[in-house]
Amino acid sequence: MFRKILVPVDFTDKNNAALDSAVQIAGGSAGEGCEITLLHVIETIEHIDFNEMSDFYRGLETRASAKLFALEEKLKERGVNVRHEVLFGKRAETIVRYAEEKAADLMILSSHKVDRDHPALGLGTLSYAVAIVARCPVLLVK
Repeated sequence: MFRKILVPVDFTDKNNAALDSAVQIAGGSAGEGCEITLLHVIETIEHIDFNEMSDFYRGLETRASAKLFALEEKLKERGVNVRHEVLFGKRAETIVRYAEEKAADLMILSSHKVDRDHPALGLGTLSYAVAIVARCPVLLVK
């Protein structure tokens, strides 16, 4: 059913649950051309020209790419088709735009646990922002 699964990652341990879910979902479709894309967005600094900070951003991109290659290898060992991308921009906006441009069938994000006494505190999180505006189905994994 899902052929293009997008998993935005920030390299924290909480991403493991989202990655495991992506592998489980893709595992049933592996022979049918399902692909997982790992996406890392490097947040740009507002009001500062990208070129002024290009060395700084390229250093972040190099480190992110190395971490993505390592994640990619681990997922390939589990038998799934996987690739990765590093982009620059505002995280939520860039993730949603990428999902639309690449026609993602499903997006899987790690999420936080909601404080039942104060549920509104989670409304400003990246996972919530992406889930609200994304046009494809979004699975939030805790």
